[in-house]
Amino acid sequence: MEREKPQPHVEAIHSLDSAMSLAKLTNLRIVLVRPQYSGNVGAVARAMRNFGLSDLALVNPAPLYREQAEMMAVHARDLLDTMQIYPSLRVATADCGLVVGTTCRPGLYRGSAYPPRMLAPRIVAAAMVNRVALVFGPEAHGLTNDDIRLCHQLVTIPTDEGYPSLNVAQAVLLCCYEVFLAARVGDRIPLPQFAVAERQELMYEKLKRALLKIGFLHRENPEHIMFAFRRIFGRAGLEERDVRILLGLARQIEWYTAGGCQVPERSSQAGQ
Repeated sequence: MEREKPQPHVEAIHSLDSAMSLAKLTNLRIVLVRPQYSGNVGAVARAMRNFGLSDLALVNPAPLYREQAEMMAVHARDLLDTMQIYPSLRVATADCGLVVGTTCRPGLYRGSAYPPRMLAPRIVAAAMVNRVALVFGPEAHGLTNDDIRLCHQLVTIPTDEGYPSLNVAQAVLLCCYEVFLAARVGDRIPLPQFAVAERQELMYEKLKRALLKIGFLHRENPEHIMFAFRRIFGRAGLEERDVRILLGLARQIEWYTAGGCQVPERSSQAGQ
């Protein structure tokens, strides 16, 4: 019996659904931090092409051998032509409103990581109005704590405890797959436009300096509490107005500790 052919209008609906899914992912950037192997870069490009992503960024990569990368990229070689190389993770994510890091290691600063399936809807909703970075670490040991510090939220891929380590291209493929599926859900409500990462980093620097002056942070390890602030604000998502308020708070603390605290006292003594 001859198989019934799909009706033209059904094909058109499927095509429209696919186009809408891809449109939601145009703001998603895949960032590879210090990748060591050219073949993995090519395999990542292929995984991205499988799910409609095209923005690939490398941070301080090892020397890239194009032939090895192209061999693994297959029909995604054009992503190798357009990929950007950055000197640091901070620069690579400076224009992103949401930065999501990946980790498979436990640790004090990695306990708030979510599976990709749980975080994918938020990534898609954020990408509707923000540029979003999905960050992957080097093949040998993943992202360092300094890298994690620049991420607003964390993802961890559930694996068997006996061997949790994934090849970086495998990790990229799994995360892209979950985000692609989440993008196919219709009528998703976009998240607000967040302050870009560079503005948020400026705020964290000013806030850390102010909190050090009042003794709230331990001088030997100020990042310990600052990581907690980053997790709190990362879950909430900071808009530009929020960043301005927190910058104002930092300025006020510095003004107060620099002698501004004496102004109200003098005014009171003068009867003002």
